[in-house]
Amino acid sequence: MKFKLYIFLFLLSSAVFAQSKQIETSIDTTKNKIGAEFKLTLKTVVSSKSKVIFPKLKTIGSLEVIQSYPIDTVKKNDTYELIKKYGLTQFDSGRYTIAPVQILIDKKPFYSDSIKVEVANVKVDTLQQKMYDIKDISTVDNGIGNWWIYVLILVIILAIGAFVYWYMKKYQKKKIEEEVYKTPIEKATSLLNNLEQKELVQKGEIKEYYSELTDIARNYIEEAIHIPAMESTTSELIAGIRTASTKKKMTLTPETVENLERVLRQADLVKFAKSKPLDFEITEDRNKIQKVILTLDNAIPTEVPAEEEDQLLNEAQRQKQIKLQLRKKRNQRIGMSIAAVVFLLTATTTYFIVTKGFTYVKDNIIGHPTKELLEGEWVKSEYGNPGILIETPKVLKRMDPLKVLPKEAMALIKEMQLFSYGSMIDNFLITVSTSKFKNPVDIDLAKTLEGSLKVMEAQGAQNIIVKQEDFQTNQGIQGIKGYGTMTILNPTDKTSTKAYYEVLLFKQEQGLQQILIIHEEGDTYANDLTTRILNSVELKKANN
Repeated sequence: MKFKLYIFLFLLSSAVFAQSKQIETSIDTTKNKIGAEFKLTLKTVVSSKSKVIFPKLKTIGSLEVIQSYPIDTVKKNDTYELIKKYGLTQFDSGRYTIAPVQILIDKKPFYSDSIKVEVANVKVDTLQQKMYDIKDISTVDNGIGNWWIYVLILVIILAIGAFVYWYMKKYQKKKIEEEVYKTPIEKATSLLNNLEQKELVQKGEIKEYYSELTDIARNYIEEAIHIPAMESTTSELIAGIRTASTKKKMTLTPETVENLERVLRQADLVKFAKSKPLDFEITEDRNKIQKVILTLDNAIPTEVPAEEEDQLLNEAQRQKQIKLQLRKKRNQRIGMSIAAVVFLLTATTTYFIVTKGFTYVKDNIIGHPTKELLEGEWVKSEYGNPGILIETPKVLKRMDPLKVLPKEAMALIKEMQLFSYGSMIDNFLITVSTSKFKNPVDIDLAKTLEGSLKVMEAQGAQNIIVKQEDFQTNQGIQGIKGYGTMTILNPTDKTSTKAYYEVLLFKQEQGLQQILIIHEEGDTYANDLTTRILNSVELKKANN
């Protein structure tokens, strides 16, 4: 439903939070020592057919519930007097407020009064009081729980799995690179390209660059010409090439051999004499090695006996088979890694669901928007004129009434201030508004509420259920509360949402003070948000 609808509804509606005084609240003492029990008593008188539900609480405000006493029932003629007691305590000194407790009577919420109590320090007399040994340290529930430990373990497991997968992929890639070269010239050319990509010269690692450059040349000569180049000195290697060129009938020019010898000598000076060639000399040496390798490869006789051709063909097929096997193993490892990660995620999620429940997993691990609002830092501010002092999970933003209200409505208003947070898309909406009319108007809140329902229906709201109660603030300002459920249609995707709403309206002189809250039905966190917000409302009286 459009936001404009809610503001217009907000202006026309006349529903104020009100509950009849059916809950009598008392406490045995308002001042006690640290750790001592405050006994809170809630009493209500209902008919024999009424159903009353007292909540099961672990805390009430800042006080801990240490004992929830059974309900005492006293029959008086056709009514029953129900008495519920809670034992409360606090282990830090200070002044505290026992927050109102919600009691459901025939499914309608009623609230007890808030009570201020004081917790005093215990004076210790070490002369007259017997001293005891210090007790062991007890674990304190900080409200977070231990779920973060399991999340941390899961993150560590995933990190280890990612590292293992990365290492296996890197090792496998390196192994494949070593296997796939069909010929020595292909290997040498690829290694030369990889050497340039390392940018050793740019990093100033000249010694490492020449070492790898000459190793590539020596390794090629050893594999292609079958000379023990890796173990030979420069002089021995050059002599071996000249001998091999004669035996294998290789056509080599003196320039080719001399270029190879110059680069090898230069490399020896860099590695052992700490010589540092200029940049253009390094480039020339690299080009010389590449040219020497290509020249040597072209000089090797290409005529191969039939038996050797068969061997080469078989070797090529063998290399192809090896590549296929490596690719298959790689895919298997990838699949196993993915399966392991999915298994860990599934097992961890299942563990939390079994031990903590699905709601715990959904709210604490996946996340819940209204839960985050409820547990965040709240803000207490004053809005409008006459002011509405209210506590909200977020600061309400000022809205321009001219942009959201119909002109017909604005024609009747002298002054209006509008503040809002959220929307139905965000699953939670709160709006605060104050307005003054230009001319004297006899405001009938009940009839205005009926008109508001018709406006809601015209805008697409369906199945509206409304309940109405009178309400009076602590300052004696009268109003009404309208609350209930409705179905809201999303104009974008045409889906429907079941929503719960509460609207408070107060009329003072020629104006209204209004509060509207709408949220998804069944959202327990949103229910707690609504209760806390409405319990914090304080109104200022209009000036005559």
